[in-house]
Amino acid sequence: MKQQGAHPEDTEGPPDASSRPDTAGPGTAHIDEVEGDEPLLPARVHRPSDLMRLLAGVLAVVVLLAIAAFAHGTTSGLEQDINKGTGQAPDLLIKIAGLASSIAILLVPVAFAIERLIKRDGLRIADGVLAAVLAHGVTLATDLWVARAAPDSIQEALTQPSPGDIHALTDPVHGYLAPVIAYMTAVGMSRRPRWRAVLWVVLLLDAFSMLVTGYTTPFSVILTVLIGWTVAYGTLYAVGSPNVRPTGRTLTAGLRTVGFHPVTASRVESGDASETGDRGRRYFVTLEDGPPLDVTVVDREQQAQGFFYRAWRNLTLRGFATRSSLQSLRQALEQEALLAYAAIAAGANAPKLIATSELGPDAVMLVYEHSGGRTLDSLPDEEITDELLRGTWHQVQALQSRRIAHRRLVGDAILVDRSGTVILTDLRVGEIAAGDLLLRMDISQLLVTLGLRVGAERAVASALSVLGPDTVADCLPMLQPIALSRSTRGTLRRLARERAEREREAVLEASRQSRPARPEHEADHVVLDRPGKKAVRAEQRAEKRAIDEALEEAREEDLLTQIRHEVLRIRPQAPVEPARLERVRPRTLISLIAGAIGAYFLLTQLTHIEFGPVISNAEWGWVAAAVLFSAASYVAAAMALLGFVPERVPFVRTVAAQVAGSFVKIVAPAAVGGVALNTRFLQRAGVRPGLAVASVGASQLFGLGCHILMLLAFGYLTGTEKTPSLSPSRTVIGGLLTVAVLVLVVTSVPFLRKFVVTRVRSLFAGVVPRMLDVLQRPQKLVTGIGGMLLLTACFVMCLDASIRAFGDETTSVSIASVAVVFLAGNALGSAAPTPGGVGAVEATLTVGLIAVGLPKEVAAPAVLLFRLLTLWLPVLPGWLAFNHLTRKAAL
Repeated sequence: MKQQGAHPEDTEGPPDASSRPDTAGPGTAHIDEVEGDEPLLPARVHRPSDLMRLLAGVLAVVVLLAIAAFAHGTTSGLEQDINKGTGQAPDLLIKIAGLASSIAILLVPVAFAIERLIKRDGLRIADGVLAAVLAHGVTLATDLWVARAAPDSIQEALTQPSPGDIHALTDPVHGYLAPVIAYMTAVGMSRRPRWRAVLWVVLLLDAFSMLVTGYTTPFSVILTVLIGWTVAYGTLYAVGSPNVRPTGRTLTAGLRTVGFHPVTASRVESGDASETGDRGRRYFVTLEDGPPLDVTVVDREQQAQGFFYRAWRNLTLRGFATRSSLQSLRQALEQEALLAYAAIAAGANAPKLIATSELGPDAVMLVYEHSGGRTLDSLPDEEITDELLRGTWHQVQALQSRRIAHRRLVGDAILVDRSGTVILTDLRVGEIAAGDLLLRMDISQLLVTLGLRVGAERAVASALSVLGPDTVADCLPMLQPIALSRSTRGTLRRLARERAEREREAVLEASRQSRPARPEHEADHVVLDRPGKKAVRAEQRAEKRAIDEALEEAREEDLLTQIRHEVLRIRPQAPVEPARLERVRPRTLISLIAGAIGAYFLLTQLTHIEFGPVISNAEWGWVAAAVLFSAASYVAAAMALLGFVPERVPFVRTVAAQVAGSFVKIVAPAAVGGVALNTRFLQRAGVRPGLAVASVGASQLFGLGCHILMLLAFGYLTGTEKTPSLSPSRTVIGGLLTVAVLVLVVTSVPFLRKFVVTRVRSLFAGVVPRMLDVLQRPQKLVTGIGGMLLLTACFVMCLDASIRAFGDETTSVSIASVAVVFLAGNALGSAAPTPGGVGAVEATLTVGLIAVGLPKEVAAPAVLLFRLLTLWLPVLPGWLAFNHLTRKAAL
């Protein structure tokens, strides 16, 4: 089939048949092929459903082994009950069942393979054979693991003494049963009920006979089935399943079964492939007798597209997420047909559905009357009139009057015919009997869609003229990116990047234009020292004013904010607080996972330690020293911040802000919470927002450099402690080589290089000018550098004092080793997504101290004391300081 961008605008009937030599006219024989050829489709596709089944199988295997390991009494009782029940079966029946199943379990797959080969379906047989071979390998590996490395409880659940030899054990997994199950699953016997029923009967008979005769256990049978099933779907996902998309011949045959006589069919491409790939393939079909048709074909492969995105939305959003992640073709057909009929019954202009049909077991077809026209995205700006905008809102009003939610009111779903009539298409993801939440989301989505084309003012005005101010105002809480379509969010992100780039260019241009007079002042500085300094400072103030003015002029509001302002002009009392639409945030999920992993590693270090004797023998003088070092760290943190702020900021209040940061970092990742709090504090202290961000950024940048230099320096010293030469340690060399490799990778990959260059350019646009301001005041720079060094020294000494509180002379480590361990743990804590680096820092510090020679019995309580003093105990004073500064309008 040939492709085209969209339907011809002036197409009202079939094309002229006389001008086409391959076009059949009325009364001629039906054609078997549609016009042209479709693009070549991949021979195999990787189905997300196969991956989900693979993950489910792996999870089931893990759960089964966990039950076998920790519920030994339950497994033993279950085996006894089954053995007692099966022991009453007649011996003759057992022998017949065993003989028949052992023969049939090999004959049935072979017979099915012969039947498939006769029907020229050898690819499926090849997939099944590959899955069977892999399953056999997995069974051998599992048998070896159970025999040599598995816990005794798992071994007892999966094996028992062999009836033929009491000194031998039965196989944990059956070497032939799992491959047969993998073969059966991979070749697709589930779609052939008769073959499936026969094979399952054979498998059940074989399992029953082996249970009765004592050659297996119930858990072994279940594990065998799970391994075969999991390996089969893993194989199918890895090599891909045969592509079953219907061809052009199938489409024309399906049209004839519902009474149409097609002449030509052309593939239509429209919309964003990343979002519209699961909406079906669309065709423009001309007939021998009658107007043309729009045909939508949906197959299993398209159903799978976007699966993970829908599954994530269903997991994280509250009750209004996308349609079901796993939806059958029959369900998709029925939903789209129902929405098409319901929309027309509501009085909306929608494509008229005139026929539906299945195209074999793997595809369905929906036939619509041809609508013609162009999408809103393809219309030029001058053709989008106010009347057209109001017509679009009238269609949405008709749907909402019957509580029908469209759920995808983007530009390519709004069609405009030659007469200017608006037609709403793409109703497949809609919903009938929709709640108020979905209806308001439709309004907010259409406001953004129209605002992207005609601006916020016209979009809101057209909505107010049709829906009224109350209805439009009620949608403001839904006006947030997460409630919009995927393509709309991508467009808003692109526009945000363009706005940021324009603001950055404006700042750089203002900075360049304010510098030409500087050489003359520098000349004055040579003659008269005092006037020169004043002139330089005047220049700096003038440059800052120019940058601030340029930033104010270049600053643009995003579209969502513009829409809110337009609505609030009509309804000032309208609710503007965004509704809570997320069930769980990605950051929260990542924090929970990372925290669980860190807690697991930490607990593994603590399980064999008796804390009673350790605490009773602690040196409380060193504990008091650790407390003092922890308290001094807040003074050092205030110095490190103020050293990069040329403006005058109260020192005591800055120390209080650092104490408040100990509360903030326990509810947010350490790097994020501290930066946000310090930026807010500086803004409240009178520093301009842009300069506040630049000051905190300069402090962070300089701190990162100091951190890396100190880590390398102390690492070097640690490596030379045990050798008389000054050669660096292998760890330092390995770290440097790793950094070099990362730099080469970043510079060689275009995407990564562009990402780094963009971030570095923004850094130089704000942070570097701020650093130049600081350099004009050496005392400030000394304060900042001294504060950073003092901050690191306080934490290192606190950790060292904690170690000395639980150790003695024989278990001490050098201060350089303690510094390396702290710097590495602090770096990981800043990178970890958990609040305050909980879990990651404890595990890293404990493992690091053990690695440098500290006993586990000393390292674990020392780390716990250090984290107690630097993270947990300061939470209450931090909360008090946070509330105090908030009341004083300092935060």
